[in-house]
Amino acid sequence: MRKGIVGLMLGAMTLAACTGEAPPKTPATVLPLKNVRLYETGVGYFERTGAANPSGGTSLPVPAGHLDDALKSLVVLGQDGQSQVDGLEFESSISEGMARALAGLSKEADSPISYLQLLSSLEGDEVEISTKSGAFEGRVIDVVQIPKAKAEEEHENESSREGDDAKDGDDEAKSDPELVVLLLTKAHEIRRFPSSEIDAVRPMSPVTAARLGLALNTLSTRAAQTRRMLRVMARSKGPVTLGYIAETPIWRTTYRVVLDKTGQGGVLQGWALLHNDTDEDWQKIRVQLVNGRPDSFLFPLAAPRYTRRDLATPEHELSTIPQLLDQTPDAIWGDHADIEGGSYGTIGHGGGTGSGQGFGSGYGRLGGRATVISGRVSNSNLLEIGNLASIAAAVGIESGALFTYTLPQLLDLRAHGSALVPFVQSPVDAKQITWIGGSNADARMAVRFVNSTKQTLPPGPIAFFADGGFAGESALERLKPKERRYIEFGGDLDVETSSELKVWSEEAKRLTYQHGQLSEHYVRNETSLFTIENRSGLPRSVHWVLEVVNNAKVEGPDEVTFDSSRGRPVAVFEIPARKEVVREVRTEQGLSRTTSLKAIGVELLERLANVESLPPEQRAVAKVAAERRAAVGATREKKELNTKATQEVEKDLERLREHLKALGGEIGGVAANPFVKRILAAEDRLTALRTEKQKLDQEEEERMGKLEAAFEALKPVEAHDR
Repeated sequence: MRKGIVGLMLGAMTLAACTGEAPPKTPATVLPLKNVRLYETGVGYFERTGAANPSGGTSLPVPAGHLDDALKSLVVLGQDGQSQVDGLEFESSISEGMARALAGLSKEADSPISYLQLLSSLEGDEVEISTKSGAFEGRVIDVVQIPKAKAEEEHENESSREGDDAKDGDDEAKSDPELVVLLLTKAHEIRRFPSSEIDAVRPMSPVTAARLGLALNTLSTRAAQTRRMLRVMARSKGPVTLGYIAETPIWRTTYRVVLDKTGQGGVLQGWALLHNDTDEDWQKIRVQLVNGRPDSFLFPLAAPRYTRRDLATPEHELSTIPQLLDQTPDAIWGDHADIEGGSYGTIGHGGGTGSGQGFGSGYGRLGGRATVISGRVSNSNLLEIGNLASIAAAVGIESGALFTYTLPQLLDLRAHGSALVPFVQSPVDAKQITWIGGSNADARMAVRFVNSTKQTLPPGPIAFFADGGFAGESALERLKPKERRYIEFGGDLDVETSSELKVWSEEAKRLTYQHGQLSEHYVRNETSLFTIENRSGLPRSVHWVLEVVNNAKVEGPDEVTFDSSRGRPVAVFEIPARKEVVREVRTEQGLSRTTSLKAIGVELLERLANVESLPPEQRAVAKVAAERRAAVGATREKKELNTKATQEVEKDLERLREHLKALGGEIGGVAANPFVKRILAAEDRLTALRTEKQKLDQEEEERMGKLEAAFEALKPVEAHDR
């Protein structure tokens, strides 16, 4: 019965228009969709073009969840001033809290909408209650819950009632309460209507019905998906175009490269996966795919918003209810049987905003195969050997912030349908190679891919086809025009490689000291043998990543190129079919090795003092620093001895005190007890060691200061001047 009543009530509530207005006599004309532009940021730009309907109006169908975006971005694109839009009219959009407030329901979002809440929201309103005995009109006084009566059970069990009081009490507590509507009829009668006798409750006021209907539209689980019509108030002598953005699925790409038989080029096919997640069929739509990410955000705009004003009150508190309305002065005063304290509270409101941002960075350390003496090795910014990064392909230059692909054919796509459509097909520079990622890496099939199209290529999976079949697949990162990438797509079983370091040497050129760091700038020379065996019946172009920095020179390979994505130079070897080739590769690198002041040792400084390739004045600095570092070491050795002696004395004190405690304490006085004498002597010794420790700490600090002062001459000129 209750479900039937709720259904009838909801039907009556939603019967009235939410705005309380009658629909127009002439239906509005929906502007046809003509253009759709999809972006990588999850929004789409929709353009509708058509003649305005002056009698019934022109409308735009927009899902309720997209209404804010449409209002925020709507743009009018008239032609030669022949059309004019005076405004937009749309069904009110309210928040869930406002919807509950309008319906007289609880504002808590998680609170369920019950039959009791719906009936209670009608208190004070005029309603018509339909029952089996007839229909009654009046105003709702109250809706109360009364436990169900068990009169029949009480009569049948009257003899045993006294013994079953507790049981009956439990049954009554478990029984569901009965809802009773108290109604003041038009005949001024107060009548009670149990819910079990009610067939329907109909609000008599159109305003009440409209409010409830609007609230239920908002509180529906599919409220955001309901279709809203934006009615355009326009005057037009010609077609009018309206554009707006709405949330859409992002379009994604997938590529295929068909390599030619020579292995020097291929054809790139780019496919776009797009989705029509609207309730409207796309018919003959011009679709544009934008490769770029313009900023877009959500902004609550459609629903009415209310600010808060401060409450100003009279100096003395005043009541809206007369004191003697329903009680006497004695009742107000009370009996004071229980004296209770009171407190006053205030209701306020507050707001908060928050924002966050994060940044990340990382770096890799290049470790040579030769022995690293100490410190962190990196590219030297003082020694100029060469710039291998300069041989990278030219970086593509964009003429604008966005690239747009326009599909060549108008698109038909059903509502909630998806399509995979081609958006680019172009010859590309895709040289098939063998890729060696390092000295111990396996041979991989790859291409040296150059974006020879005129557009930026979005990221996506890429499949390669060669020799009439599938060759492998990988992923393509975003590429601007003329940018180059190495793309691996499978293993190369016909190529084996090995490398062996034969000769290496290091020659220090300069020392610098800055920010507590001693840097040794030096040149490293290496000679290695690269062995490559090609068992294939076709020549191989082997591209081998070199473990050298950019500031270097490389001799021996057929070509030296650069992989900008990895930041490493690449040696290229052209290997004939069924041949094994051994090539000598010589590298010269400008490096720097950095060591912190605390980690600098005497051995490092003595070595630098004897390096003939360093300038004489810097060798002299290293010699003085070595002597001062030795003095620091001597102080540290004394501190170690002090620490050991302190630990031994503390152990002796603990042992002596335990012995003294076992003998019953200081019996017979200090002179008569040898343990007491030894304890006092140990305490004196401990005090002296701690005093010595303080002096040694001060001495170490002073000598470290002198050591750092020795490096003053090694500071760069600009840092020294500051």
